[in-house]
Amino acid sequence: MNSTCSAPGDDRAPTTEQRFSAALHNSARVWRQALDRRLKHLGLGQASWMAIASIAKFDHPPSQTELAQQLGVEDPTMVSMLDRLSKAGFVTRQPSETDRRVKQIILTDAGRGIYQTVMTEAAGFRMEMLANVDAAKLLMVTEFLETLQAMTESTL
Repeated sequence: MNSTCSAPGDDRAPTTEQRFSAALHNSARVWRQALDRRLKHLGLGQASWMAIASIAKFDHPPSQTELAQQLGVEDPTMVSMLDRLSKAGFVTRQPSETDRRVKQIILTDAGRGIYQTVMTEAAGFRMEMLANVDAAKLLMVTEFLETLQAMTESTL
């Protein structure tokens, strides 16, 4: 029995929508887990390397709150994660020039180095996973997922 069925003991096959939802969630989860396994040599957990990558992708130094929202975590969780990244020398916090209460997060040279390693490893992993995927199907699925993301974000 598939865990996407609607009720315990329900032997009906899951609907396409249920299968899609489960596949979307599980694919994202196992993709991150597999990449995390490849990045173990960095000595950072998934939450840490994802935070570093997120900081690097902002077009401005993000505030702690912006970063927490981007990662989908609460502010106190973000503070403790940034404490660890700061202690490890990967980030610094600096007061905003416009609001001294706001702390902006800056990657250090070491943090940028970690980011480059993460991006290199992620690119290699992505190439391995997608090497035998039909380019037209990949484009179609990518465009669909981008549309779905935009539709979902519009409900937030």
